[in-house]
Amino acid sequence: MTPEHLKPLTSLRFFAAAWVVLFHYWPKLAVDFTPALVSKGYLGVELFFVLSGFILCHVYLASAGEKRFDYGAFLWARLARVYPLHLATLLGVGLLAGAATLAGFGIDGSVLSWESLPANLLMVHAWGLAPEAGWNHPSWSISAEWFAYLTFPLLAWAAWRLRARPVTAVVAGSALLFVAYAAFERLAGFSLTQATIAWGALRIVPCFAFGCAVYLAWKAGAVSRPGVAALGAVASLAGILFAAGFGASDAATVSLFGFLILSLAGTASAGSKFLTAAPFVWLGEVSYSVYMVCVPWKLLAVNAAAKLLGLQTEQLPWPVWLAVVLAIVPLAGLSYHLVEKPARERMRALAERRRAAGAAPALA
Repeated sequence: MTPEHLKPLTSLRFFAAAWVVLFHYWPKLAVDFTPALVSKGYLGVELFFVLSGFILCHVYLASAGEKRFDYGAFLWARLARVYPLHLATLLGVGLLAGAATLAGFGIDGSVLSWESLPANLLMVHAWGLAPEAGWNHPSWSISAEWFAYLTFPLLAWAAWRLRARPVTAVVAGSALLFVAYAAFERLAGFSLTQATIAWGALRIVPCFAFGCAVYLAWKAGAVSRPGVAALGAVASLAGILFAAGFGASDAATVSLFGFLILSLAGTASAGSKFLTAAPFVWLGEVSYSVYMVCVPWKLLAVNAAAKLLGLQTEQLPWPVWLAVVLAIVPLAGLSYHLVEKPARERMRALAERRRAAGAAPALA
């Protein structure tokens, strides 16, 4: 089964991004309460991380296990996926911050952290190599993803050896989540799910590994029946809403992400059309852009709206707030179609040309 057949997982990416957006934007709404589900919106990043482990195993595990894996080509493909938009938003934040400062808008001085710029450019700013969270802050998770890409052969090696024991893999992946979260909080004094610039690269490891384990369960046919898959998706979603809304541990909530992904993948393999409609899939495709533009847009739009309305704070009335939030989707669409997708295609075409040139016979 090829990646495009897992359309429900592509669609799921948008809901993860939307959860993160609500987490970032809710404090800018002029209300005096925060729903528990919104306050857990940072877990949308964990959902991305678990999905990443699942999808990369779906695409690359067999080639890695069968010694057909081209590490250089893999890294170039992943770089093409994340770096152009990362660079574009980094430059965009720099220009916006500079223009906003000149226009008299209030900008956090750490946004233009020149000491953090080299680490941001190299995508290692979540490895403890950036002194502060400057520039486009959500990109810390892209740095964490890059760490996972670099170490993917190690996780693929472990997953390949457990491919005939998916139950063992899922149990081990779940145990890793709970142990890693508990141990980190005891040692660091704060939750691993709160790690960003500091320890962000570590934050992805248990989620990514868990996603790999969930893939093995799906590949083994754990939810091959349509009814079981649909029931599992409903039950997992209900469990996530309950866990996030009623104070369950982050590890418990993240473990339910795995079962939601497993069930949605099961619906796809069973031929269900759930979450496969073109609008949902398109939203999933632009989810990376949604995630990457949401904070730069907040920096610009919230400051501008507050100034135009003559507000004393940056908390916006709900119609204005809603308009600002909804504007993220068309902005992300522009970002995807003008920057993310064409740059990715050009980088991949360049790799294909180089590969073809290397395979061409020498001319006499």
